[in-house]
Amino acid sequence: MAASFRLSLAARCSLLLTAALLVLLLSHGAHGHGGAGLSSSFYDGSCPGTRDIIRRVIQDARVADARIPASLIRLHFHDCFVNGCDGSLLLDDDPQAAIMTEKNVPANDRSARGFGVVDNIKRALENACPGIVSCADILALAAEISVELAGGPSWTVPLGRRDSTTTNIESAKNLPSPFDPLERLQEKFKNLGLDDTDLVALQGAHTFGRAQCQFTQRNCTAGQSEGALVNLDGVTPDVFDNKYYGNLLRGRAQLPSDQVMLSDPVAARTTAPIVRRFSGNQDFFRNFATSMVKMGNISPLTGRDGEIRKNCRRVNKTPY
Repeated sequence: MAASFRLSLAARCSLLLTAALLVLLLSHGAHGHGGAGLSSSFYDGSCPGTRDIIRRVIQDARVADARIPASLIRLHFHDCFVNGCDGSLLLDDDPQAAIMTEKNVPANDRSARGFGVVDNIKRALENACPGIVSCADILALAAEISVELAGGPSWTVPLGRRDSTTTNIESAKNLPSPFDPLERLQEKFKNLGLDDTDLVALQGAHTFGRAQCQFTQRNCTAGQSEGALVNLDGVTPDVFDNKYYGNLLRGRAQLPSDQVMLSDPVAARTTAPIVRRFSGNQDFFRNFATSMVKMGNISPLTGRDGEIRKNCRRVNKTPY
């Protein structure tokens, strides 16, 4: 009888410990654990019109600025590559909160854009569903919607990210550069759990949008300022398609970091076969969507970690 009681007590203790661990996992975020706690249905009950609201704002912005879709997807890239997809890129300098913005690092300074559109999206969402949709999720959905509006693939976006209350300047200074050799790019992607297929697919976002001529292979022509814009794809600069890979095969990629996926000595056994595959069919679309979800799952804050910012430029404890 005593032995039976001791076994029962041990079993109950085990169950209590298991329950406590589950509560702990659910209560705390997943920074550092890819995609844990995210769900495509996260806002179905709390803000069911989230995607439609974001889409309307982006459609309106495109009328005045055809570059906006490419700019918005770039914001998502540069956010996720720095400490995970947590909206830290959107924070402005805030001495009172000891926040130094990531917007001024070399990879973002006078280059990252579209912040005003994100502000408009946030205002529209706050009017419809106050305090519900995070800025990090706005970037993830805006990236998917921008690609789809430009003729590219659509995909189901896992949601439920929360916003960081800090930035990471040192990490932001290590963002992929247009002048990185292939092995350096591979290292930066690998450090985030992204492989060569992800690298080639995600670089394919350069199939639309513009770049400053100072960052291109041919640099600026006589009379051009360093900030003069060049179409990344000269034929369909505002369309998301696979012509980017044909440009690489013809040696016409605008950015050195794109062309190295064919020209670098290690490319022949790593990235070049993937470039050729993506140039020949729309297998690129499927792989791009898969890689975007994978990138969007990098170290999200979930549960009780972080916050839902009321203003994407400032943490909530700061008046605005």
